Amino acid sequence: MLAGGEDGNGHLPRPRRPRRLGGMGSPSGQAASALPHPAPPPCTDYDMAYFKAYSHIGVHEEMLKDHVRTNTYRNAIMHHKDLISGKVVLDVGCGTGVLSIFCAFAGATRVYAVDASDIALQAMEIVRENELSDKVIVLHGRIEDVEIEEKVDVIISEWMGYMLLYESMLGSVIFARDKWLKPGGLILPSHASLYLAPITNSHRYQDSIYFWRDVYGIKMSCMMPLAKQCTFMEPSVETISGENVLTWPTVVAQVDCYTIQAPDLETITAAYKFTSMLQAPLHGFAFWFDVEFNGPVRQKFKKQTSQPLDVNMPNYNPSNKKKKADVSIVLSTAPEDAPTHWQQTLLYLFEPIELKKDQIMEGSVTISQSQQHARFLNICLKYFTGDQWYVKESVMR
Repeated sequence: MLAGGEDGNGHLPRPRRPRRLGGMGSPSGQAASALPHPAPPPCTDYDMAYFKAYSHIGVHEEMLKDHVRTNTYRNAIMHHKDLISGKVVLDVGCGTGVLSIFCAFAGATRVYAVDASDIALQAMEIVRENELSDKVIVLHGRIEDVEIEEKVDVIISEWMGYMLLYESMLGSVIFARDKWLKPGGLILPSHASLYLAPITNSHRYQDSIYFWRDVYGIKMSCMMPLAKQCTFMEPSVETISGENVLTWPTVVAQVDCYTIQAPDLETITAAYKFTSMLQAPLHGFAFWFDVEFNGPVRQKFKKQTSQPLDVNMPNYNPSNKKKKADVSIVLSTAPEDAPTHWQQTLLYLFEPIELKKDQIMEGSVTISQSQQHARFLNICLKYFTGDQWYVKESVMR
């Protein structure tokens, strides 16, 4: 999804060892519905601005034209048709209602499509146009505030923001899960992983920074420090390719949507250690994610993914991911895969570091919800290479 307002890069907004979010504390495949249900959080001015941004048709047009995103969700719904047909579905943040309608096509008896944005009014018309008003019930309001008089068998949501956790919409899915999902119910997507890797991108530096050395024959190198601050202070959402990535990535966090709790999202810290595969300038670090659409009873696969992961991720490579895709539907935003509207999130260094082949980089990354507004992310990246420690701090707002 996109965020609620433009970020500093002009984008409409749609977040130690790696930590498994929502670990093994609850029975596998069971929603944490036995826990006391928290009171709904207050709706702030930031939330209202966020919902207002989603009223703009351009946001939804971009998401619907993201064929990787939309087709993967449709395929996942049809893949789990036996768990959806004849069942009650809750769509958290339904937007135009496309996922709700897919669920109706898959045979759902009833679909509650919930959205706090005014786009819900258009979703009602779309449902009527498709003659599905007897199956799809559109509720205009926050998931934390609406009333649903029955438990549901399935929760579906496209909650992922840039860097997976930007926007903090996953908290709304957790709220809905704990309040309405039946024990053993289905959550789509079911799991998510956030990755980090060092990157090189000379083209970006040439376009944004070195450009100032000679502007129509005029020397403007004095502008370069300001250009670096303006261009690289905040995270940048853009598309890179696998050729920009210097090593295999490390896993920053893994999410189990069946068991994760909201406090798990407040702060995430992961250590990393990379070995450069080639000699190249280190220009920054890239984040990307993938999500999986597993059913609640696929115990064998879930046990495999529940094992602790080595921060160096020596076993991560595209061929492994293909094997993973054979047993689970996966939506990936990795640089080597087809581009999506999420692209990748990059943290650029103000000064590149020349790396040698096999040079080691190590450090840690901490991602935390902003105290100013929980939908923003504070990012603190610490890295050590050669003989010096560096710190890069950014806010994704």
